Amino acid sequence: RSRRQRQMCIRDSANVLKSLGVKKGDRVTIYLPMVPELVISMLACARIGAIHTVIFSGFSAASIKDRIDDSKSEIVITADGGYRRGKIVKLKEIVDDAIKDLTFVKNVIVLERAKNNISISSKDKLWNDLMNDASDSCVAEKLDSDHPLYILYTSGTTGKPKGVLHGTG
Repeated sequence: RSRRQRQMCIRDSANVLKSLGVKKGDRVTIYLPMVPELVISMLACARIGAIHTVIFSGFSAASIKDRIDDSKSEIVITADGGYRRGKIVKLKEIVDDAIKDLTFVKNVIVLERAKNNISISSKDKLWNDLMNDASDSCVAEKLDSDHPLYILYTSGTTGKPKGVLHGTG
């Protein structure tokens, strides 16, 4: 993709998040395989001042639940599946299991990657559908240098993950 196309994807993704009610200071969890949409989602969050956390796509539902619960993310971005060692990892199913008791999660944005069968609930929104309806204009949010940019979770000594909050800089 050209530089202009990448910028348009970031802008459109930021507008998608805004259309779902995400604003400066809100938290977004990203649970995607290694695809361009992973970085696009991170930069879209930065553009509107949302705080993101990226979770390795090999983590279990329990690990994801701990991180979403700690960050209080109302939006989760995932894929129907990802590929690991030639097999499909059913990421959407793992997310569904992780958030089943987390009532504060408003929406799950689902990227169609593996084209496997997934169940769609009222919380679920398909990435491509949202991108097709995205607005053409998205002014970047003005942020202080100490505004939180992302949360990086480390494995804690207590068995619970510890989130390290990084600033925009």
